Amino acid sequence: MVLEEPGRMVMREFPLPKIGSQEGLLKVDMVGVCGSDVGMYRGKATRAPRPYPIIMGHEIFGTISEIGEEASKKRDLKVGDRAIVEYAFGCGECLYCTSGDYIQCESFLTYGSMISCKERPHLWGAYSQYLYLPLRAMVHKVREDLLPEIGVLICAVLGNGIRWLRTMGGISIGDTVVIQGPGQQGLAGVIVAKESGAGKVILTGMRKDRARFELAKEFGADEIINVEETDPVERVREITGGKMADLVMDVTGNPKGAVTAIDLVKKKGTVILPGLYGMDKEIPLVLDKIVFKEVKIQGVYSHDFRSVIPAIHLAESGKYPLEKMVTHRFPLEEAEKAVKVVGGEVEGEEPIKVVIVP
Repeated sequence: MVLEEPGRMVMREFPLPKIGSQEGLLKVDMVGVCGSDVGMYRGKATRAPRPYPIIMGHEIFGTISEIGEEASKKRDLKVGDRAIVEYAFGCGECLYCTSGDYIQCESFLTYGSMISCKERPHLWGAYSQYLYLPLRAMVHKVREDLLPEIGVLICAVLGNGIRWLRTMGGISIGDTVVIQGPGQQGLAGVIVAKESGAGKVILTGMRKDRARFELAKEFGADEIINVEETDPVERVREITGGKMADLVMDVTGNPKGAVTAIDLVKKKGTVILPGLYGMDKEIPLVLDKIVFKEVKIQGVYSHDFRSVIPAIHLAESGKYPLEKMVTHRFPLEEAEKAVKVVGGEVEGEEPIKVVIVP
């Protein structure tokens, strides 16, 4: 399914590429629909212009269909292996790639978002039956019997949470963590916070999030706050005895969440901001609050192999019923509807995780 321009998605066919010694081809078994896909579909402004037409899809789980001899040896992969693929792979030559920060590649080499399907061999996104694997693709073999519903969550949901909260946020044993927003990333954040030794995990949401709240409790949330009924700042103050949270992560997608996060965090605490609020939106923060409290504001973006590898171990452990997050499945030809469901455009649907099964 090709996003030819904002608001217009069509089915197209491309020839399967001839796979060289250092390349591979993945048969896509399942792909997740990310909130950023909704923004792309709507033409939301971002860090660089979108190179339409695009095959979206960067939450990737599939089966190795073809693999070159050198790639097979290098990656320990063979035809028939189940695998997940990271969002970014990078050019390997710019300053960020050579320092290991390939998610910040200056060439924006990422699946499903910043490479046009006009670029050969075309298959640069997972809203497709097949995905091309170049030399630098970050491919990880997973257990053969791993449920696709779990595999599709490893990189861009669980791996994100591990990098954002552990690597960048620096959760410590006994910390009080507030997660604003009970969507897929907030729920994954609950798991990561508990696994990282947080003493108390508090999740905020709205009335419509009741089903998500129940899953959050199953994943280990200690406190749930319905912000439509309770002032979250006052409730967190009550829970913590006035100390407030050591770490706050806002995954509401609403600029107001970033504003509230400053009030929820303690002095010298950390605020994690992964939400893409919009490049054309200005958020009115009271900067003096940040100064006087000496708060660390940490922007975070995507996952890398350092977080994906532990995410694989956590997913394969079976400790958490991650598959319960997947609430909606669509065939490839209904990809546009899947995106609209995630974007809240289909009345009566309250998804947690939407996937496409090509």
